[in-house]
Amino acid sequence: MGLLSNMISREELKPGDHIYSWRIAYIYAHHGIYIGDDTVIHFTRAAGQEVGTGTFLDKLFLSSSPVPTGAICERCGDQSKLHGVIKSCIDCFLAGGKLYVFEYGVSTAFFIAKARGGTCTLAPSDPAEDVLHRAKSLLDQGFGVYSLFKNNCEDFAIYCKTGLLIETNYSIGRSGQMASWTAAASAVVSSPLRFLTTSGTGLVLVAGAMYSVGRFVADIGVRRDVIKIPVERLIIEAVAEEHQIVSGLLTI
Repeated sequence: MGLLSNMISREELKPGDHIYSWRIAYIYAHHGIYIGDDTVIHFTRAAGQEVGTGTFLDKLFLSSSPVPTGAICERCGDQSKLHGVIKSCIDCFLAGGKLYVFEYGVSTAFFIAKARGGTCTLAPSDPAEDVLHRAKSLLDQGFGVYSLFKNNCEDFAIYCKTGLLIETNYSIGRSGQMASWTAAASAVVSSPLRFLTTSGTGLVLVAGAMYSVGRFVADIGVRRDVIKIPVERLIIEAVAEEHQIVSGLLTI
């Protein structure tokens, strides 16, 4: 893969690959784990669950809904009402988009040069058999409640590849694209006013450096608040979380 594109052909795919496809004019990407036989396991949101921000983002991010085109596939059937961790053919997963592969174990220089988040990580991938075991186990048991900022499709794929989860409850997820958006916002909002009096080039350089540092420190490959969690433990915790949510709804 190169700095400009992670595009890959279907013939190059291997079971255990973390793949993604850009949606909505390259604003956001949908991620999943390729398991072979032109099939992908991926994490999707439920209708009405969307993003949960209460803002325009709830209508903007449709990429993590199953088969966002609304088409009914002869192989997969009608997946429009499915949610959670599901299995789809690669055509339904791509939804007309192009195929890209997420890179693991990249160098620091490569990571920083790869300006777009959600395409690579410094963290190494586990062996393919471990990746497939996690993905197939979560297909049966789920990955908790979908959340754009805390628990999205990229978070699911990264966990399957690495077994790593964020240890703290009040931090952004593993998602590189969310880290990228956060870093970009921080670069704009936190730029001291004194930089506005310098040249435009100086401001661009400062904002660019802040953006790169923000992405780097948020990457799961360098964070210190991550732990390796067996998929069996994750399943128990996810089931308990869902039961707690259901119980809360029943008492309202």
